[in-house]
Amino acid sequence: MYKEIDSNKRRTALLIGFFLLFIIAFGYVLSWYFGNYLILIIAVIIATVQSLVSYYYSDSITLAVSGAKEMPRKEPFLTLHREVENLSITAGLPKPKIFLINDSAPNAFATGRDPKHASIAVTSGLLEKLNKTELEGVIAHELSHVGNYDIRLMTVVVVLVGIIALASDFFLRWTWFGGGRRRNDGEGGGQLQLILLIIAIAMAILAPLAATLIQLAISRKREYLADASGSLLTRYPEGLASALEKISKDPEPLEVANKATAHLYIESPFKDASQNRGWLAGLFDTHPQVGERIKKLRAMISKE
Repeated sequence: MYKEIDSNKRRTALLIGFFLLFIIAFGYVLSWYFGNYLILIIAVIIATVQSLVSYYYSDSITLAVSGAKEMPRKEPFLTLHREVENLSITAGLPKPKIFLINDSAPNAFATGRDPKHASIAVTSGLLEKLNKTELEGVIAHELSHVGNYDIRLMTVVVVLVGIIALASDFFLRWTWFGGGRRRNDGEGGGQLQLILLIIAIAMAILAPLAATLIQLAISRKREYLADASGSLLTRYPEGLASALEKISKDPEPLEVANKATAHLYIESPFKDASQNRGWLAGLFDTHPQVGERIKKLRAMISKE
C-alpha cells in the first residue's frame, strides 16, 4: 500500500510539472506572436476570479445540484455517523459533514476546500446495498480525498486549464477577425513567419484539448491514490474492492449526476460506458477503469 501511495504521488507530481511546462511553452508562443503578455494577464485575471468563486462555494453548489441533504446525528443514520467519526480519528482528520442523496444508485463523493470545511455525500442506494466493511471502504476512500487535499489540487488544475482555454480562445478570435498581425521583426522572413503562424494556430486549437487530457489524467491518479490511502485506513483493501464491484455492476444510473460533478464520485455515475474500451477512449474518462482499480486493491492483499 505504501508503494502504491508513493508511486501515485510521484506520477501526479510529474503530471503537474509537465502541465506547468506546457503552460509556459504555450504562453511563450502567444507572447512571441503578439509581442506582449497582455493576453496572458487577462486570461490569468479572469481564471483567478473564477477559481476563487469555485474555491469558496463549489462545495455548496455541488451539494445543492446533487440534491444532498445533511444527515442528522440520529437513527437511522447514527451508525454511519459513528463509522465516519472512527475513521476520521484514525486518519487524524476533523469529522466532515455527512449528506444524503436520495437516489437508489450506489455512489458517494467528497467535497470541500480543506479538511476543516469538508463534506461527504452518500446515496441512499449505497447505504442499502453495501455491507459494513464495504461502506467503511467507501468512506475511507472519500476521507483520503479530503486528507490528500485532492479538492484543492483539482481547483488549481482547473484554473490552469481555464487559463489555457481563455488564452486560446482570445488568440483564435483575434486572428480570425484580422487582429492576427504579429509584431514586425524586420524585413524578409515572410515564409518563416507563415510557418510559425500555422504552428501558433495549431497550438491554440490543440492546447485546450491537451490541457483537459492532463486534467483527467491527474484526476485518475488521485483515484488510485485515494484507493491506496483508504485501504491503509481500514487495513482491509477487500472491503473497497468489493464495494467498487457492486457499484460498477449496479444497473441503475445516478439521476442527479452531470458532467460537471461526475469526476467527484467514487465511480463514474454514468452506466453507458463499457469497461472494455480501448486506451484512446479511456483518455477522456474521469475515473480509471474499475477492473484495474480492483486488481490493484487485491494485489495489495496478496503482498501483505
